[in-house]
Amino acid sequence: MRKVYYIYNSRTQTYDRIYPTVRQRAMSYLRRLFVGMGFGAGSFIILLIIFGSPSEKELRKENSRLKAQYNVLSRRMDETAGVLQDIQQRDDNLYRVIFQADPVPTAIRKAGYGGTNRYEQLMGMANSELVINTTQKMDMLSKQLYIQSRSFDDVVKMCKSNDEMLQCMPAIQPISNKDLRRTASGYGTRIDPIYGTPKFHAGMDFSAHPGTEVYATGNGTVVKMGWQTGYGNAIVVDHGFGYQTLYGHLQGFRTQLGKKVVRGEVIGEVGSTGKSTGPHLHYEVHVKWQPVNPVNYYFMDLNAEDYDRMIQIAANHGKVFD
Repeated sequence: MRKVYYIYNSRTQTYDRIYPTVRQRAMSYLRRLFVGMGFGAGSFIILLIIFGSPSEKELRKENSRLKAQYNVLSRRMDETAGVLQDIQQRDDNLYRVIFQADPVPTAIRKAGYGGTNRYEQLMGMANSELVINTTQKMDMLSKQLYIQSRSFDDVVKMCKSNDEMLQCMPAIQPISNKDLRRTASGYGTRIDPIYGTPKFHAGMDFSAHPGTEVYATGNGTVVKMGWQTGYGNAIVVDHGFGYQTLYGHLQGFRTQLGKKVVRGEVIGEVGSTGKSTGPHLHYEVHVKWQPVNPVNYYFMDLNAEDYDRMIQIAANHGKVFD
């Protein structure tokens, strides 16, 4: 219904009807239109600020997904770095020890990237700290893997040039111990079972039933066989290349003095002779006449997982028999 407008006439003291012109009507419509458009635009802007546009919502979701993926990637790289560290320790403390080679210097393994800022282009990104941190981890892993690969190349070369030494080197456990349950005590300071005082234990003890077969752990020559103070019935095998092994507390001998033996050959039987509190084999590895940790000389017997288990078992303060 059309609106009707009036104006007060003071002379006649009555209201006179007004008939607006076309221009006035047009201006009125335009004012209403602009007010409505302004109100609508303002409401739209407020809604965008509060709830955001569909594209902004999608971008926020995508950014959240990317952040979660970067976090997962960062954690996985931390796990990979842990595995790589185990490999590096095996390389330095096992493979290179075997060939009497120097370990790879820490300064080389942990060396970073020098020069200009490699991550400057990432600083303006959303979540730049997370992105840069993850990228740095990736770069460090790549470099350390390259260094480890070169180190293994050197180890392979040493293997090829030391084939005879590998045959003679102690490389297996001296008794059958695939499940590692016979590992009693490892190398290092232990409490003496008889005197109750700390004492350096120069080898490893393997608990076993009397008569259990004892194997030569590498090719060599039996240079000592008989009673030795503290060790009881004992055998010493000279493997050459500076390596000797000792097998103590034996019940009996199954070899001869001066005999050349090969790895895996039965040379004796487990017993409890000498300074012993129970049937077991005491086993030592000597390099250049110095006792070393035998756990590093089972590499032909143990896979990576078993090797780690053996280290944990040997490092404990388990039962010492001598």
